[in-house]
Amino acid sequence: MYLLPSLFTACNIAAGYFAITQSLQGSVLEPHHFDYAALAIGFAFAFDGLDGRIARMTNTASEFGKELDSLADVITFGVAPSILAFSWGFRMLPTGMDPMLREKLIQMGGFVCFLFLLCGASRLARFNISHDPVPKNPGRPDRKYFVGMPIPAAAGVIAAVVHGFQGHPFNAWTATLWLALVGSVGFLMVSTWRFWSGKEINLTNRHPFQWIVLIGLIIYLLLFFSRIVLLLGALAYMFSGVLARAAYSRRRHRRNEQSASLTPPVSSTGHTTE
Repeated sequence: MYLLPSLFTACNIAAGYFAITQSLQGSVLEPHHFDYAALAIGFAFAFDGLDGRIARMTNTASEFGKELDSLADVITFGVAPSILAFSWGFRMLPTGMDPMLREKLIQMGGFVCFLFLLCGASRLARFNISHDPVPKNPGRPDRKYFVGMPIPAAAGVIAAVVHGFQGHPFNAWTATLWLALVGSVGFLMVSTWRFWSGKEINLTNRHPFQWIVLIGLIIYLLLFFSRIVLLLGALAYMFSGVLARAAYSRRRHRRNEQSASLTPPVSSTGHTTE
């Protein structure tokens, strides 16, 4: 029974390794390899979620399993998406463009993709040593949140964009947008902003019939409209953390203005004036 969770973790690593090999094989003439790499990262989500759940259900959780799961996440959700982001978004830039601009974009792209990997590894290290962390912008007390964007979700943004374009590489101008997106996702991972975790949802309890209909609808959309659904879902989760942070800053600014307006002014003698 102790081998069962580790087998799912091994499948997680296998998906990441397959994504890396497909990213290296992709080209302008064979863009389906990039699409396969994105799909492999997507399938790794299931393995990553099942290994921990199975370990808790079978009471076989161990320190070895936790360390192996963290290393698997670095490979599958750190190394694999960073190589995919670089190979698809920068290495495949058209050779007919200005050589100097192409070289600069490839160099900047390689650096930003490395930062994505570094931020992902730092995010995992912080998660492993944190106990009940509190984000800078606390949310509702009845919900549970991650501090910083989790690395599987960050990898999901990379994979969803590649899958949304069916693996066809960018041109020179859209590569700059890709550069900004990869860098932004890396920053969100090491930020202290809140991202909804969904851990308060318990699927083992009894649920109304409407839940079955909703789950069936989601499965249908994923099967027949996966490109647009996964892309919108990944971007929506990414920007949810940004909007939550902006809303919290706006509310705090308003509270500071209200408290300042209620505080009586102080005269030059040190006494408050009425």
